Amino acid sequence: MLTPADILVARRRIAGIAFPTPLEHSRPLSAYTSAEVYLKLECAQVTGSFKVRGAASALRADEGRYPVVACSAGNHALGMAHAAAHAGVEVTLVLPKSASPAKLEALRRYPATVIQIGASYDEAEAAAVRMAHEERLRFISPYNHPDVIAGQGTLGAEILEQLPGAEVLVVSVGGGGLISGIGLWAKAMNPNIRIVGVQAESSAAMLASLQAGQIVPAPNLPTLADGLAGNLEPGSMTFPLAQRLVDMLIAVSEPQIAAAMRWLLNEHHLVVEGASAVVVAALLNGLVAGLTGRKVVALLCGRNVTTETLLSVMGAP
Repeated sequence: MLTPADILVARRRIAGIAFPTPLEHSRPLSAYTSAEVYLKLECAQVTGSFKVRGAASALRADEGRYPVVACSAGNHALGMAHAAAHAGVEVTLVLPKSASPAKLEALRRYPATVIQIGASYDEAEAAAVRMAHEERLRFISPYNHPDVIAGQGTLGAEILEQLPGAEVLVVSVGGGGLISGIGLWAKAMNPNIRIVGVQAESSAAMLASLQAGQIVPAPNLPTLADGLAGNLEPGSMTFPLAQRLVDMLIAVSEPQIAAAMRWLLNEHHLVVEGASAVVVAALLNGLVAGLTGRKVVALLCGRNVTTETLLSVMGAP
C-alpha cells in the first residue's frame, strides 16, 4: 500500500530533475465561480507536463541499474526521456501512431529509442508490455506503477505547501496516477479536502469503471485531451485508489475543452493542451457544485499542444 511516506521519498528522488511550479491566483475564474480559484501551473514544468515527476521517481527507485521500456501518449515519454538522460539509463518509448507531432518532435532531442506502434494508446501499451516481457526490460507504466504515483503525489505536497488552506483540488484524469498520488497526500493532510477529477467525454474509462464498480472498457474516441485518452490496464492499482480518494469525477465535451483552451489563452495568456483545459472547462461550465467562498486549486497539467491544433481551437483560418 502506498503511503504519504512514499511521496516524501519521491520528492528526494526527483530533486534536480523536476522543479516546483508557480501557483497563480485567477481573478477572472474566481469572479466567474464565486470561489477563490488558483491555477497550479504545472504546464511550466520541464518537458511541459507533470509526467516528469513520476518518471524521475520510478527511474531513480532502482538507482538506474536497468534498461526500461514505457508506453505513452506523449507526455510520459517526454518525462521518461528527460529523466533517463539525467540518470544515464537506456529507455525505449512506445507511442501510438496517433501521438502528437509536437511531442514526437520534442522526443527527438533526447537519446531515447522511440517506436510508434498501433493506432491507439491501448495498442501501444499492449506492445510495450509484450516488449518488456520478451526482452526482459523493466516496464514503467504512465499510471499503474507505485513509484510513478508517488512521484505525481509530490504535486499534492507542493500545492498544500503553497496554499495550506486549499479546500478543493480539481485534477485531470486519464489512467488515474496523478489524482491518486495527489489524493493520497491531500487526504492524509486534510480528510475534508475535496478531490474532483475531470475527464474528456470522448475517452472516460475511469468514470465508466467507477460507475460500474470495476474496471471496464470504454469508448476511446479522438479528443483534444489526448494525454488523458486510453483504457485502464486490467488490475490497475489506480482504480481502488480512485474509489477511495476521489470525491467526484465528471466529464467534459470537446467544445467545452476547446473553449477552455481559448479562455486560458485570452484571460491568462497561457498555452495549454486539452488535458490541462478539462479542469477549467469543468469550472467554466458550472459542473463542480459547492464552490462558493471555497479555496480551489485547478491543476494545469501540461502545455504540449501543436501549433496547428492551437490555431484550429482559436478559430484561425
